[in-house]
Amino acid sequence: MKLYSYWRSSAAYRVRIALALKNIQHDIHPVHLINNDGEQNSDEYGKVNPNHLVPTLVDSDLVLNQSIAIMQYLDDKFPDVALLPNDIKGRAIAHSLALDIACEIHPLNNLRVQQYLSSEMNIDDENKAKWIHHWMNKGFTALEQRLHTTSGDYCYKNEVTMADLCLIPQVYNAKRVGVDLTAFPIISAIVERCNKLPAFIKAMPENQVDAL
Repeated sequence: MKLYSYWRSSAAYRVRIALALKNIQHDIHPVHLINNDGEQNSDEYGKVNPNHLVPTLVDSDLVLNQSIAIMQYLDDKFPDVALLPNDIKGRAIAHSLALDIACEIHPLNNLRVQQYLSSEMNIDDENKAKWIHHWMNKGFTALEQRLHTTSGDYCYKNEVTMADLCLIPQVYNAKRVGVDLTAFPIISAIVERCNKLPAFIKAMPENQVDAL
């Protein structure tokens, strides 16, 4: 099994946590999103993933992109350590929380959006930072409200789920760009608990083979 990954990619970070939690043997194939005008944009990588994004998981003859789909595939194939609760309502809630992050917060702030804002829209760094902070704060505000009714030690009660695997990378990015998380105590507490777990530590950006 191979994972095409970039050490600071939020989406790749989610999958690395899943692989670590499930103790799945795999090889990391780094794809540097900045060097050489972005290695993800090369023709060679485009043959692996025409979207020119990471992560991409290769498992024998299966080539799979999109982190949520990859995590679901890993959960189905290696069910011993589940990423979603057993009951139908719990699964739906945890999945919904994961999508709140992966679909509503992350896409507005990822690298190619930031690059487009700079290169095509001529938005300076100050206003680009305002864009990023606005959408992260808006997303975290809604998520914090939801977590008042769903969380225990983690996003869904006391189980580590796909929602936590999405949350931790998003908060990592938020801290990196200086988002103030004071208004989000539930989110902050969940992140602190998760980041003490061995699988989350193993998957941290700074612990990757391609970390700068």
